[in-house]
Amino acid sequence: MMGSIIAIDLGLKRIGLALNSGVGIVTPLPAVERKNRNQAAHDVKKVLNEYEATMVVVGIPMGSTTEDEMRRRVEHFMNLVDFNGEIAYQDESHSSQEAEALMKGEIRYKRDGRIDSLSAKIILERYLKLI
Repeated sequence: MMGSIIAIDLGLKRIGLALNSGVGIVTPLPAVERKNRNQAAHDVKKVLNEYEATMVVVGIPMGSTTEDEMRRRVEHFMNLVDFNGEIAYQDESHSSQEAEALMKGEIRYKRDGRIDSLSAKIILERYLKLI
């Protein structure tokens, strides 16, 4: 698998992940439970290495009052991950609500990371439509 793209939906409790391995299909990956910053960065780095990611697309709320703050947090987190590939930002506005709507009835109020990774999938699909 060469040159895959991983999307990250960075949350305080969980980090949603999704994969595009170059065939146009975006697949949600298991979310990373976030116990602390260093553990989360280590776990995300393992996933990036496993799928030989050459690019990361990170969701941030663009156009919001928190955009700059979120960009700083994301940059700090990606420094901890120590990722050398390309990093792109994609508007994540309403991606969690979209993900919840897609899951309606399936996992009622379960917080197991599936919604977080589905949100990452939506972020990556939006990004791929733009390139």
